[in-house]
Amino acid sequence: MNQVALATARQQLQAVFQAGLDAVHGSTCVAAHLARNPISLPTSIVAIGKAACAMTSGAQHALGEHLQHGLLITKHGHLTPECQRNTRLTCIEAGHPLPDAHSLEAGTALCEFVDGQPAGDTLLFLISGGASSLVEVLPSGISLDLLQQVNHWLLGSGLGITEMNRIRQSLSLIKGGRLLERLRGRSALVLLISDVPGDDPAVIASGPLYPRTAEPSDPELPLPDWLAPLTASARPQPETSDRVPHRIIASIDTALQAATTHATMLGYRATLMDTRLAGDARACGEDIARQLQQQPPGVYLWGGETTVRLPQHPGTGGRNQQLALAAANVLSTAGDCIVLAAGTDGTDGPTTAAGAIVDSGSSARIRAAGLEPVTCLDGADAGSCLAASGDLLHTGPTGTNVMDMVIGLRPATATGTADAESV
Repeated sequence: MNQVALATARQQLQAVFQAGLDAVHGSTCVAAHLARNPISLPTSIVAIGKAACAMTSGAQHALGEHLQHGLLITKHGHLTPECQRNTRLTCIEAGHPLPDAHSLEAGTALCEFVDGQPAGDTLLFLISGGASSLVEVLPSGISLDLLQQVNHWLLGSGLGITEMNRIRQSLSLIKGGRLLERLRGRSALVLLISDVPGDDPAVIASGPLYPRTAEPSDPELPLPDWLAPLTASARPQPETSDRVPHRIIASIDTALQAATTHATMLGYRATLMDTRLAGDARACGEDIARQLQQQPPGVYLWGGETTVRLPQHPGTGGRNQQLALAAANVLSTAGDCIVLAAGTDGTDGPTTAAGAIVDSGSSARIRAAGLEPVTCLDGADAGSCLAASGDLLHTGPTGTNVMDMVIGLRPATATGTADAESV
């Protein structure tokens, strides 16, 4: 593949990714849901997460004069001018992926906002990924420093999001359904953009209004000695008969279907893979690169969320960058294949990149810059390599968050019959 063809193919994969993002944008999905299920009562909104601004925008347009006021909590740098200018909104930016002092301020503001709502008003909660870090109310004996220590360990532990949020729930006064106690009979509805496997409302944002029932068969998690006593002494989850309707309005499946459709429109044979991304990011990247070598020409799409177990002194990057670098290392002997791996929220770990898009020449460009891909993979320093090769993908905040997408291309000529299929 010559350089012009390579550049075109990389641009097309980015367009496929963008089509997936557009299908699950917070504003579009909230407005569409409320158009189908209108609310005709005075309504106040609570929007929490990386997609909070987009979801709030959709609610504003749908509710019109019924919107009273709202509380919006989002990640630093994600607050839009539209929401900031709205005098009916109280806006707070807080820490992610590590909670900060603003996260605790947001927790106090959340409790005060819910407590202050008139009994006859409806509370509309708009929740998306990132909320577990962005808002918190801590029990006695848990400090912000300790909370950050817990979250720092979780982020490098290799645990999946379900297990991570179980631990977060055990150390919170609002997660795991505990916010239900503050509703005191008020009418409420929760609209969710899912960023977790299985779209479980008890896991999304650690389920502030969805109590998790611990089953006797729940496995014990491997916790360090300093953390195990904290979770063991956690305040029991509330026993309440109150239930709030939860509606999933966007998920990775919606994004993948839209991306697949766009790939076929570009003339590719597009295949939606039915295996969810999970487990070690490096192993997933290597496996995806090998799969591409064995498949017919076309575009292949995966969704899910991998993990990275961090060494003691990690470099820069995130799980998608780790996956992409691992794929690039295999692709160096695989012809002209291309892999895009990115977070649908526009961020990958504690970086400003969404992920990366790599090709069979990426490893050579990395080595030409004096770096070794395997060494960077061992040190969780994929970001350094991908910055050197010019392969980092930057989107900025996307207005959604439905886990990660990986899009692979094995090029040839487009197949003429652009049919999408699942395998």
